[in-house]
Amino acid sequence: MAKQKPRTLSGFMELLPQPQQQMERMMELLRRSYSLYGFTPLDTPVIEASEVLLAKAGGETEKQIYRFTKGDTDLSLRFDLTVPLAKYVALHYAELSFPFRRYQIGKVYRGERAQRGRFREFYQADIDIIGDGKLDILNEAEIPAIIYHTFTALGLRRFQIRVNNRKILNGFYAMLGLSDQAPDIMRTVDKLDKIGPEKVAALLTGEEIGLAPAQAEEILKFIGIKGCNGEVLAALENWRGRDPLFDEGLDELTAVVRHLGDFGVPEDHFAVDLTIARGLDYYTGTVYETALLDHPEIGSVCSGGRYDNLAEYYTEKQLPGVGISIGLTRLFYVLGEQGMLNPDLPTAPADVLILPMTEQLSPAIALATRLRQGGIRTQLYTEQKKFKQKMAYADKLGVPFVLFLGEDEIAQGKVSLKDMATGEQALLSPEEAQARIAAQAAAGWTLPPIVEK
Repeated sequence: MAKQKPRTLSGFMELLPQPQQQMERMMELLRRSYSLYGFTPLDTPVIEASEVLLAKAGGETEKQIYRFTKGDTDLSLRFDLTVPLAKYVALHYAELSFPFRRYQIGKVYRGERAQRGRFREFYQADIDIIGDGKLDILNEAEIPAIIYHTFTALGLRRFQIRVNNRKILNGFYAMLGLSDQAPDIMRTVDKLDKIGPEKVAALLTGEEIGLAPAQAEEILKFIGIKGCNGEVLAALENWRGRDPLFDEGLDELTAVVRHLGDFGVPEDHFAVDLTIARGLDYYTGTVYETALLDHPEIGSVCSGGRYDNLAEYYTEKQLPGVGISIGLTRLFYVLGEQGMLNPDLPTAPADVLILPMTEQLSPAIALATRLRQGGIRTQLYTEQKKFKQKMAYADKLGVPFVLFLGEDEIAQGKVSLKDMATGEQALLSPEEAQARIAAQAAAGWTLPPIVEK
């Protein structure tokens, strides 16, 4: 029989054991961070009925969806975690408590062209706060505070959360008499960091949008307002009183900036940036993008915003919300590519490897059971290999301790514990060995961050 050559599809990430451990640790830190703010975990099906999943899709999104039939059923793979959340909240509305705060870390699928750092199957890590009828502005300030805490917990230091409000932009375009073109203008302006002001101006004055050069110039001048947060807000006050939606957005943005300080976010980690619009039309208020300052070419690694009605395609109830999404697979790939993942991060699948040195395995099995009951990740190695091969196995896995159990140790009621980092070996009681292994295991999970700089 001819052998099939093993291969992984383009656009799908498949990690070796050590980087997989790093990815798992990153997800665990995210779960801990989100839990600190009172978010509950949620999982939704990877496959949904196409009519449910595509209720609010269209254009490029619909083209990227993996869609298939099983019998007479039209099915699709989820392309994000927001639409399944909308369905979930509409379906379980009567059973949920509002505001409903959930986090979800799961795989999504998009049939776009695979390229460096872009995947067809990837993890997203989302948080959302959903209100019933109303949702207080304080939630829009808390979201970037959670981003700050989460990225800091990962070990990142040089990042900036950029904040804006869509109402300010819509109000400004209304002052110019451009309300009808506002969505197209915002999608175009959102490309400013990627293509620069000259190309944005060309697109604004091109055939598709058709603005006058003076209008494009005024827009670029407005969104180009720079300075510290207080200076930008003060400059925006010059437009107050000309449009009620603008004034509402300015009040909201001012409140978000004020409360970010209350939440303990340093001002050098967030900035009012009028170029931030987010390309999706369903954002209606505060919007966020997060950039790694030393790697601007990466673009936003965490983005989101406020939307007025999450589940409008599934229910008549008004369910406003605010949330953010981290493209986790992409972030992990970028951190690895830039050499930012901490090489000292523990990636071993076990805290200790037990090597029985006798044919009688019962004592080794009993010891492994005892350590596992004490919360120590323990691997029992019983393969018939040479001693050197056994130690090479432990070394390759990066196991911090190897525990030898031979006839002398069994007779004395002791164990020989070798520290693989220092090479030191000691004859200890099982209780002493367990305490030493447990102490280092605890330190390994509370010390080095994911990112080393």
